[in-house]
Amino acid sequence: MNLSRREILAALGAMMVPSVTLAESSAIAIAPAAPPLVFDAEAAITAAKLGAEVSFAVIDPASGQVIASRHENSAMAPASTLKIVTSLYALEKLGADHRFVTRVWRSGDTLILAGGGDPLLDTDGLAKLAAATAENWQGPAPTKFQVWGGALPQIDRLSATQDEHLPYNPSLSGMILNFNRVHLGWRQGKMSLEARGAKQSPRAYTVTIGAADRRAPLFTYDGSGKKEAWTISRGAIAKSGSRWLPVRHPELYAGDVFQTLCRAKGLILPSAEVATVAPSGTEITKLESESLTTIVRGMLKYSTNLTAEVIGIAASGASTPESSAKAMQEWLRGLLPNEQFVFHDHSGLSAENRLTAMSLARLVADQGRRRGLQEVLKHIPLRDEKGKSKQSPIEVLAKTGTLNFVSNLSGYAQTPDGRAVAFAILTGDEARRSASEGKEMPDGVSTWTRRSKVLQQALIEGWIEALPAQIAAPAGVTQPASVLR
Repeated sequence: MNLSRREILAALGAMMVPSVTLAESSAIAIAPAAPPLVFDAEAAITAAKLGAEVSFAVIDPASGQVIASRHENSAMAPASTLKIVTSLYALEKLGADHRFVTRVWRSGDTLILAGGGDPLLDTDGLAKLAAATAENWQGPAPTKFQVWGGALPQIDRLSATQDEHLPYNPSLSGMILNFNRVHLGWRQGKMSLEARGAKQSPRAYTVTIGAADRRAPLFTYDGSGKKEAWTISRGAIAKSGSRWLPVRHPELYAGDVFQTLCRAKGLILPSAEVATVAPSGTEITKLESESLTTIVRGMLKYSTNLTAEVIGIAASGASTPESSAKAMQEWLRGLLPNEQFVFHDHSGLSAENRLTAMSLARLVADQGRRRGLQEVLKHIPLRDEKGKSKQSPIEVLAKTGTLNFVSNLSGYAQTPDGRAVAFAILTGDEARRSASEGKEMPDGVSTWTRRSKVLQQALIEGWIEALPAQIAAPAGVTQPASVLR
């Protein structure tokens, strides 16, 4: 469903909204009420034919005043827009230059690979660590090789309600490699499993794959043995192809790959064992991650759930995912004491998360401006009536959030002349979402999501076109409430 320019402009009307001001204290304070605002989005919402709850809040980031809203206090599933909250939380608690460190220790004749929770560690990075280890190891080869992942809580999979085989639903521990995924490729009926990197892609020996004569399910998994065992429907590999599979034993997977990489450098390691206590002894070498700012930028661009959970848990220091989500919830409560929200994770995978458009828009306008959120958000292109990217004076820097029959967008929209807004748009059909929970691409979801995205663009274009010139005041300068006309 595409909206014409005329339909977009027809979405103007009137409603009264509250306002906020940017406070220098920790909480985002509520300012005196703003004058009436001329903005009616009902025509655009009706044209979208979502049959769903639609809420939004739009804020002038310079003054903090609300300039448009609809059902802004309805608590809805934020999906991956929750990653905005996680990003700002982690940046405050850990600092923009925080780095995760993977270390190699020597304790007698034991070599220990100690994960530090680096969510971006890949095979190429591990290869650098292996080369440095081989160069710095002195004396006879190790008689014992351990991998420690206790820097973060052990999580079997990020979401129990999502399908077992989905690559964005892996295990979590302090030892992470390739986002805890293994690359499955097949050609002419032959399959391979690799720890794929840009330069090096060694075989993964701790994971196996076999074909099964069945139509469904697509995959089965058995993690009860020494190796992770997958099967795939034989019909699915009739033509050449590939995909990623999640890893459930991350320490053994990383140890397997590290062993191969060390062997290539002349250091022979025994098979890896999982270490149950923190390493001690002499540090041989280490590898630092990119800065947290860089990590956040990639997470918001690619919406990596594992990265969100890692930085959220690292920021809270909590011992369980549940208590970590609760800690982030209480942090936001300190900023928005009167708002409604409930968090069960840091990624937005849980359909039980709840957040209001007003809470999210206020956070983006205030803490987002303070912490440079605009610099790490993804550019969202505007599209023409055929769905192709189009030239537009409006730049949208935002985070999407998608579950079945949930489609959200939050961030900033701005023009070259300086007019800008911070916004949050939440759309969701809870009945259809609940009925399709855990299903991959249920009937109707693609069309529904496309219509929601068309609506999001229609709202943004309508808001920006109607903004008065005074909205363009420099960021941080308080100004009178603006009226759309």
